[in-house]
Formats: sequence, structure tokens, C-alpha cells
Amino acid sequence: MEPIEVEHLRKVYADVVAVADVSFTVATGECLALLGPNGAGKTTTTEILEGYRRADSGTARVLGVDPATGGMDWRARLGIVLQADRDLGDLTVREAVQHFAGYFPHPRDPDDVIAAVGLQAKAKSRNGKLSGGQRRRLDVALGIVGCPEVLFLDEPTTGFDPAARREFWDLIAGLKDEGTTILLTTHYLEEAEHLADRVAVIANGRVVAYDTPANLGNRSQASALVTWEESGSERSEATDEPTRFISELATRFNGEVPGLQVHRPSLEETYLSLIASDSAARQDTEDGAM
Repeated sequence: MEPIEVEHLRKVYADVVAVADVSFTVATGECLALLGPNGAGKTTTTEILEGYRRADSGTARVLGVDPATGGMDWRARLGIVLQADRDLGDLTVREAVQHFAGYFPHPRDPDDVIAAVGLQAKAKSRNGKLSGGQRRRLDVALGIVGCPEVLFLDEPTTGFDPAARREFWDLIAGLKDEGTTILLTTHYLEEAEHLADRVAVIANGRVVAYDTPANLGNRSQASALVTWEESGSERSEATDEPTRFISELATRFNGEVPGLQVHRPSLEETYLSLIASDSAARQDTEDGAM
């Protein structure tokens, strides 16, 4: 049994299908990134797993429990970083983290958590005086203070500057090493590639691709585009054997190849291609039904 198991999940609001058919698992110490455009079903899927919404059909298990029936003991094993800021009134950063630590049987040391999210200098500052990025860091602190077995991260680094985002990635890598299971939703494709062991791309409430970041959409097998400079102009060629082709170029140039670059599809390019392909396929289906 895996910490997170989802099979044929479905959720409908009136005549809107928010989640049509979603299945995936997340292993212990693994990070799964849910990617998809706004309205694809990522947040609804996550909220069902967190116990905030009930599925209409299908099965969901988090730590062996149906989230719809999970009690306080079960919730104490979870960490949740919501997309929206929490309303913490006039509490300081330290007061908020200490307060939330009291909800859990074996919390982390609040000061260690504050340091981990880079808020030591703001420990005595009240929530209302924090910048948007600092409030987001505080949300992350509240999500991890309980030393969760399963951590839900919904757009966790929104408002972070590049340096803070990198520091957060190191923090998440450390949690994974400790065995924390993580479900991440993010619009930052670089973040998904850096943190996720596997990626599930959701479009129109369905999983359209599910693999490691390197293999998603067979990108590891995609042709490489080799570019170089020759006779005063840029040349390029797509090849399935870039090593062999570059070796031939090196022989031709008797060593260094001018302006040599090798490009394979990035995760972002692959993701956009998957979304576009799904949209085109659905449009063809609708046109055929008319």
C-alpha cells in the first residue's frame, strides 16, 4: 500500500466535470507533481485527497484512509500548504509557528522551522507586516512544522524570489530524504523538473501523461537539434544520434565545432505539446459528433 493511491477519481459540479478520471499513486519519500492549466482539475483532486471535498466516484486513499472519513489522528499525519494565505490575525511569525506546532503530537522545533524557511529576521514581525513572499514562506512553515508523513504543496513558491525558491527546493529535498511523501502542484516547470520524481499532466479532468520528468511524453527519445556555425552562417540538423553526429562534425572541423549547441525538448515544451495535443484531439471529437 502506497501513502497516496488514487483510482478513477471523478467529481462533478452541476454540469461541470471538474475531475473526469484521475488515477495515480505516490510512493513513500516520492514527490509527484500535478501539472495542468487552470481549471484542469488539479486543485479539486488535491482537495479531495486533503479531505476538503468528497469524490462522486472512484477511490482515494491517503495513508490507508479514505480522506472523506479521516479523523484528527489522521489529519495530524498530514501537512498542507494551501494556495491562499492563512488568516493569522496579529500573530507574529514565531507565535504562529508555535501555535500550529501545538496541534501535532511530535512537531519540529518552531525555531528550526522558521530558520528552514528563511524567516529568522522576521520571527517577531506580525503577519500583517509581512510581504507576499514572506507570508508564503510562513504558510510553508505551518505546513511542515508537524513533521508530516504526507505533505500537500499547492503552488508553494508563488511570490518567492529565485534565491528563496532554490532554498525551498533544498528544504523539500531534505524532507524527501527523511521519507516524507509529497504531492506538489506548481506552474513553475523548472520546479517540477527539480523536485518531482514523477509528473502527472492533467487536462480536462483526465491524466494525459504520467511518467518521470525525463521520460514524460517520450522526451528522452525525442530527436535532438544540433546547431553549429559553418561558412559564416548557422546550420542545424535534427538527429536521433547526436553523439555520432557531433563526432562526425568534430572530425570535419578537425576538433572544436564552432557555435556547437545540442537541444532536446524541455519539460515545458513537452508539457505544452501534451496540452495542445489533448485540446486538438477533443476538438476533433467534438467536430466529429456534430
